[in-house]
Amino acid sequence: MNKPLEGVKVLDLTRVLAGPFCTMILQDLGAEVLKVEVPGTGDDSRSFGPFKDGRSLYFISINRGKRSMTLNLKDERGKAVLRKLLAEYDVVVENFRPGVMEKLGFGYETLSEEFPHIIYAASSGYGHSGPYSQRPAYDILAQAGGGLMSVTGWPDGPPTRVGVSIGDITASLFTAIGISSALYQRTRTGRGQKVDVAMLDCQVAILENALARFQVEGKSPEPLGNRHPTISPFQAYRCADEYIVIAIGNDQLWQRFCAAIGEDALAEDERFTTNRLRTENLAELNEILEGVFTTRPADEWLSLLEDAGLPCSRINDMEKILDDPQVRARNMIVDVEDARAGVVRIAGNPIKMSTIPEEDKRPPVPDLGEHTEEVLRALGYSTAEIRALREEGVI
Repeated sequence: MNKPLEGVKVLDLTRVLAGPFCTMILQDLGAEVLKVEVPGTGDDSRSFGPFKDGRSLYFISINRGKRSMTLNLKDERGKAVLRKLLAEYDVVVENFRPGVMEKLGFGYETLSEEFPHIIYAASSGYGHSGPYSQRPAYDILAQAGGGLMSVTGWPDGPPTRVGVSIGDITASLFTAIGISSALYQRTRTGRGQKVDVAMLDCQVAILENALARFQVEGKSPEPLGNRHPTISPFQAYRCADEYIVIAIGNDQLWQRFCAAIGEDALAEDERFTTNRLRTENLAELNEILEGVFTTRPADEWLSLLEDAGLPCSRINDMEKILDDPQVRARNMIVDVEDARAGVVRIAGNPIKMSTIPEEDKRPPVPDLGEHTEEVLRALGYSTAEIRALREEGVI
């Protein structure tokens, strides 16, 4: 059985993270992705660490399974090649600053006239409209401008960036959703469309209850460390040896929790009988629970809580993630065999579908321009023409 996007051809003009992560998702779902890179240097992330035997593991982790060709889009002959490709491809994805594609002659308005079938997806910092659209953008700017840093960290601490590039990654996810939706709509209309996704917009979209709390409380939510703003106890607690997380999401779980940890009196304490009261009196509750949890090691508490069917977890570092039995069972750690770096373990596809077989390996990352000649020959270019394009820096 075919994967969901099998037969869909994606022209990937993106670089670094927000775009390549999106096209990686599409490739995992079955799309054929051709990565178009700058001759000589390629995607900037080819030079991002960490490295293993001279190969960027960062680049491998988000570009495996794609094909690569080099093309100078500032040269008219390079533009001619791109136009031939656009006639054969379904989707073009770019993450340049707004206006760059227009200067190159490939803005959406131009492409939609010449190639009405094309789905043009743009992932940028601030989008293709609005007063900020021309500003440069990085992940930390999206986290800051989108409000995420204002609610991350500890009370009275400095603004804190989330530990992964969630500004880039959420934009990738929303772009992939937009592309998939546009592909479906094209089956009914026959026409492509523009998908315009901004990193800032995506951060606002995931603020969850912070916006609602501001409207109720009349003040902006502040960082709360690792606890939940409205559910208690719902945070990390230190045991005798390390931290664990518990998530007591309702009053029924609270009753079971108190029994499981041997503190039945807490269940009847009038300060803690409801979630609202527990949240209002969290300082007093935490003082009690911190004294309880430090009496035993984490493994004992986790075993006890799990036996009682209570939501809890150890806090895994990367070493533990790689060997976690649930992560492994879900095929979320897979191998890429690289000619230079050897076997590299990377994250698998979290989208589990009956048409996508679970495989423990992924195709290798392409060398810069590895498929250039193959692509050009398929477009009708002769050996002599390809040699001339290479000698003159077009490819």
